Amino acid sequence: MLKSNNKKMEKLSIVKIGGNIIEDEASLNAFLKLFSNLEGKKILVHGGGKRATHIASKLGIESNMVNGRRITDADTLEVITMVYGGLVNKNVVAKLQALHTNAIGLTGADINAIQSEKRPVKEIDFGFVGDVKAVAHKSIDKLIQADFTPVFCAITHDGNGQLLNTNADTITSQVAVGMSNLYETSIYYCFELNGVLMDFNDKNSVVKHIDSKIYQELLNDGIVADGMLPKLENCFDALRGGVHNINMGNTSMLTQENDNFTKITL
Repeated sequence: MLKSNNKKMEKLSIVKIGGNIIEDEASLNAFLKLFSNLEGKKILVHGGGKRATHIASKLGIESNMVNGRRITDADTLEVITMVYGGLVNKNVVAKLQALHTNAIGLTGADINAIQSEKRPVKEIDFGFVGDVKAVAHKSIDKLIQADFTPVFCAITHDGNGQLLNTNADTITSQVAVGMSNLYETSIYYCFELNGVLMDFNDKNSVVKHIDSKIYQELLNDGIVADGMLPKLENCFDALRGGVHNINMGNTSMLTQENDNFTKITL
């Protein structure tokens, strides 16, 4: 028990990057430099949906999106496996190696890190899309303790040989929940906005701190709506699951000089 409590004092940062950063070479290089300079143990999670859509189009495969979610048929699964697990993941890993961060690229199938179950068909059949059900935090920790930096793409598996397309935000939060058994975990959701905004037309109107009470007020006032609503619900689920705190904003929040981002706590 004492060992577990001591381990919890060690910090682990789990950073998720959005597709706009991946698509822009200069933005990606700048982000990876910040990530490499981030002190302590860390994990990176990425998607690659825009790149997958572009390559699927080149191959004559139509991308079908419903409410921002990709319908993943067999052909689409082949494309995202090539793009997420190959092209994007290995490009990121190679760039991190150049920055002296000893990264290791992974899907959820590697070391049985993240198991999912195929999303059940309700109103919509999403195809080969997975909902996370288990994170092998002890196996992931072996890599971290060996001074590797895991880089997860948005692919998991079902334990029966089937790969599944899985939302990168969800992978981030579920990995963080799993690792909170061993570490004081913090999530950094990096995207193009400075954080949660009071006024979407004013990029500097950042809500710097959101807890459960403030969140309810923002909901009642209609400030949190649309795409930000499921993101924040996901954040509070992760916090209730043991994650220490969650940060949302642009990549500069990874520096100690910038405090213009949103911190989310219970």
